[in-house]
Amino acid sequence: MLDADFFRRWMTATAASVDREAERLTALDSPIGDADHGSNLQRGFTAVATALEKEAPGSPGAVLLLAGRTLISTVGGASGPLYGTLLRRTGKALGDAGEVSAEQLTEALRTGVEAVMTLGGAAPGDKTMIDTLVPAVDALGTGFAAARSAAEEGALATTPLQARKGRASYLGERSVGHQDPGATSAALLIAALAEAAGE
Repeated sequence: MLDADFFRRWMTATAASVDREAERLTALDSPIGDADHGSNLQRGFTAVATALEKEAPGSPGAVLLLAGRTLISTVGGASGPLYGTLLRRTGKALGDAGEVSAEQLTEALRTGVEAVMTLGGAAPGDKTMIDTLVPAVDALGTGFAAARSAAEEGALATTPLQARKGRASYLGERSVGHQDPGATSAALLIAALAEAAGE
């Protein structure tokens, strides 16, 4: 069973990973976006780690709700609302339970991903974070390590795609050949989940 400590570890591991990879995320964002994806997320997840140190929510759902609210209030551009929605809707789906199973987390994350798809209007194949999150959630049923592998493959698979959503879509065919920064940061989030689980 996964408790609030597990979810705090997940968010803290994500913050550390985004911190390490911020320059790479921004470099990926430079040719097809605003060149601020790494710095925006770095600011947001640093704020999440700080908020969790101060508050220490007592349930998995409460951890994710706090993280989501913090991201929405601190991250500019599309990343804040998208990641904030993902975590808030996942947290809401988990409810008030003090512990949740991996199966419950999978279903809650699926709800969160669907909310992001609704908010952003993106589907798999549009060269967005959805290309990472959908296969990751599908693989999560077979374990955290499988989800991480599926997420990494999903992010890499955005390189040959033409962007159909987000800032990159304005470039048309020129977006082909660039790995999507949102898909890449989403893979960091899933990798941190596997790290929190010790896989």
